[in-house]
Amino acid sequence: MKILLCNDDGIHSKGIQALKSQLENIAEVTVIAPDRERSTISHAMTLYKPLHIKEFHVNGKRFGYSVNGTPADCVIIGLLEIMKEKKPDIIVSGINRGANLGNDIVYSGTVAAAREGAMRNVPSFAISIDGNENFQFNDAARFSKEVIVKIMKHDIPKNLLLNINFPNIEYEHINGIEITRQGKRKYRDEMQKINKPGELVHYQIGGEIEKKSIEPMTDSGVVNDLKVAITPILLDITDYSMMEKMSKWVIN
Repeated sequence: MKILLCNDDGIHSKGIQALKSQLENIAEVTVIAPDRERSTISHAMTLYKPLHIKEFHVNGKRFGYSVNGTPADCVIIGLLEIMKEKKPDIIVSGINRGANLGNDIVYSGTVAAAREGAMRNVPSFAISIDGNENFQFNDAARFSKEVIVKIMKHDIPKNLLLNINFPNIEYEHINGIEITRQGKRKYRDEMQKINKPGELVHYQIGGEIEKKSIEPMTDSGVVNDLKVAITPILLDITDYSMMEKMSKWVIN
């Protein structure tokens, strides 16, 4: 099995290094990742400037390739250039520092890289870990490997896109796996206005998650219960329920 491994935290991230270490036990892994952090960049692509590919080494050994672009760029370059002769069987994006749950998947570069792969008919997995510090990357990587092995035993669709989120705990304490739906995430004080004497007023986006917005058996609720949440994501975002209604509104 051949795996294209990428992320949005950059090729220096401990998350991608932990995941590569585990996935090498089951597959031939090619790392293609941004040369710096590109979090919350969503599905941005680089169109008007050249992209450069460089070999990246860890402890004197080639680790993979860095690209001065976005996560989606890395997948495109991987499929059309670096791995064009040896197409990957799957694409894995992660492990992301911080969860990608609920509405956050819209902003996520981690999920976008996987989405780009699925759009190009390569089964793709986005992997993230909840928390803000002291990330248990090695434990999540070990569990990820086991999940991928189980899934790849089956006849999966080529455009499969799975969003996988881990609680930030040790492997032995994970309470199991749930297949979930996407939930919602609401934030308190989402926009902060900062006004210091003698300085220009500026604004900062971000805030604390409202715990009451976490619904049971959604991706957020499952991770909150210290389980692994696996959410199948559709590529077709058409609102079919509105099609007939809209036709009556605008078509005579």
